[in-house]
Amino acid sequence: MPKIEGSCLCGQVTYSSSADEPAMMVVCHCPDCQRQSGSAYSTNVLVPTASIAFEGDNRRTYVMNGASGQPVTRNFCGNCGSPLSTEMPAFGDLAAVKAGTLQDSSWVKPSIQIWCNSAQPWGPVSDDMDEAPANPG
Repeated sequence: MPKIEGSCLCGQVTYSSSADEPAMMVVCHCPDCQRQSGSAYSTNVLVPTASIAFEGDNRRTYVMNGASGQPVTRNFCGNCGSPLSTEMPAFGDLAAVKAGTLQDSSWVKPSIQIWCNSAQPWGPVSDDMDEAPANPG
């Protein structure tokens, strides 16, 4: 598996993870991911939050409360707006790295779709994945 590293669209913010492999790979259909991605879902590679290192002065964050009531921190580029990752303490201190920002995303193969209760009918994903109505639990 290639190293988990990537950047925003303009290249001003880069990141890498020291994790050897992801904890999981998911497609998320929650309304927040839909708004953040501008699409029907977000494809994510989950790694421990502490394993991610960012470089570049243009990283910005947006913090809000998630469905659990705990904070969710979205990291993005302040210049081009590219979403980079989402830190989720309620999800076992994992961060969802946005798969489309990876330097090499050819190996990404999500195994589960989450928040399927919010899935858009115009954005179907493969039927061969497990599904969860909200966060898996």
